[in-house]
Amino acid sequence: MEPGPLPDGPPPHRDAWLSCRDGVRLVSRIWSPPGEGPWPVLLMRQPYGRAIASTVTYAHPGWYASHGFLVVVQDVRGRGDSEGEFAGFAQEARDGTDTLHWVRQLPGSNGRVGCYGFSYQGLSQLLLEPDGPLPDCLAPAMAGLDERLHWASSGGAHWWALGLAWGLQLAAERCRRRGDAEGWAEIRRSLTTQTFLDNGLALLNRFDPGGMASAWLARDATTANRWRRHPVPEPLWRRPMLLTGGWHDPHLEGILDLWRQARSQGGRPLLRIGAWSHLAWQGGIDELLLDFFRCHLQKAGNPVHRDAPALDLAVPIALQDCRDGLWRSAPAVEAPRQLPRWWLGTADGVCVTSRGGRLATSAAGLSQPWVGLVHDPWRPVPGRGGHLGLDAGLCDRADLDQRQDVACFSTEPLEAACSLAGRPVLDLVVRADQPGFDLCVALSAVAANGQEVQQLCTGVLRHCGDSSLRPAIHRILLQPLSAVLQAGERLRLSLAGAAWPQVAVNPGTGELPQGPATARHRIITLWVQTATAQLSIEPFPWVEAGAN
Repeated sequence: MEPGPLPDGPPPHRDAWLSCRDGVRLVSRIWSPPGEGPWPVLLMRQPYGRAIASTVTYAHPGWYASHGFLVVVQDVRGRGDSEGEFAGFAQEARDGTDTLHWVRQLPGSNGRVGCYGFSYQGLSQLLLEPDGPLPDCLAPAMAGLDERLHWASSGGAHWWALGLAWGLQLAAERCRRRGDAEGWAEIRRSLTTQTFLDNGLALLNRFDPGGMASAWLARDATTANRWRRHPVPEPLWRRPMLLTGGWHDPHLEGILDLWRQARSQGGRPLLRIGAWSHLAWQGGIDELLLDFFRCHLQKAGNPVHRDAPALDLAVPIALQDCRDGLWRSAPAVEAPRQLPRWWLGTADGVCVTSRGGRLATSAAGLSQPWVGLVHDPWRPVPGRGGHLGLDAGLCDRADLDQRQDVACFSTEPLEAACSLAGRPVLDLVVRADQPGFDLCVALSAVAANGQEVQQLCTGVLRHCGDSSLRPAIHRILLQPLSAVLQAGERLRLSLAGAAWPQVAVNPGTGELPQGPATARHRIITLWVQTATAQLSIEPFPWVEAGAN
């Protein structure tokens, strides 16, 4: 539902063409406000079709136009009806600079420009030439600068289901532009039936062999070699910026990195993190965006004070609890605090694969220094929910924790409510009996009755090569979270050797995992040294910086 009616009917729109410096023409759809103007411009540059205009998460451009903005939504090079060949992020700095020159001179424009959009269109706001024009303000959502860490992988493991699905969406658009209706339909069927999880890589290499997704999936994500981190013009960090992320979105690391970068360069970005996945924003943030653009483009004076922290521009950082849904503002200055820490182990005679492992605030009384886990590729442990799932979000994993190939460690029932805010980190020693393994981790809240197990966040570690055969210290970074556990609940940590299809099944051969299990996949036994394993919650970057 859009926030508010459109006065006097929908604003008119038209298409206009920009000729880039190399002669390629890009098309944009422009929605104009009622009246004479001139007006400030809101710009979105996206690869999915200008008529869609990201209305899966944002209000229709006509709504923004009805509030006094000239809204421009562009098909990027090689997408939609724009000319040229699509080259992904690599093309956007040059074309984005040409577009900013152009929109400032459009009929009806007053020369002031704000950018908005999420995902691809979130990063396209930041990719500009260093000596070119910059937007007056910008609102990137669910995006990041590092193609390996913010777009393609976590813990060295490619986003299999998400990465393939996105790559095939781009491949289908390539088929449409070439008039290949059969190829488009084949891709669509594979996504609808989810057979793409098995044959998607072959489809991707067939229909878009030079695309970003194909290139990413072919690279080793355990190392930064051959991966690109995009530069940003240094003055852009100090422009008014509103950053938006979601606890269940795979690009959250990118948004937190953008916040850190902007602060380090003297910027004062606003930050909102909701209990959202990539496409489900629970009503969105359009009212906040409208106030933000009014403040910085229409010079509307002091921003409107709103009771809800998420919608109040005077609140620098607002976080939504991923369980109770309440929004809370971070303190103006939050001093670094004592980090929570738990040790892993068992009581004598208790088996952790029967949910008997302990998560304790002291190592005293814990035993069983090594825990063995067997990963059978014939029946890999499923990945569910979290930030990497096609079913992203909170979920119940009680049935998964009952499997004998999942090790569980739980606290005693909490005596009082406990707030978890930050990034969970697991440090532990692991070795395998094969030259390659995955270790997939979930953090959950167990209900007081012990029956419901609500998964809060997940993380993964991928290791390939002969060094897997030797005990080594590893650090697994889980998805950041903000959640409150109630008295009587337990905190649980679960370990498994797979999270299919969120990440490809590790073959255990030392080779790069490339999909589901095959006849060549090996059974892998993992040994986890619990005697030295620790779970901690690292603070958010604004706590470390001591500033908000």
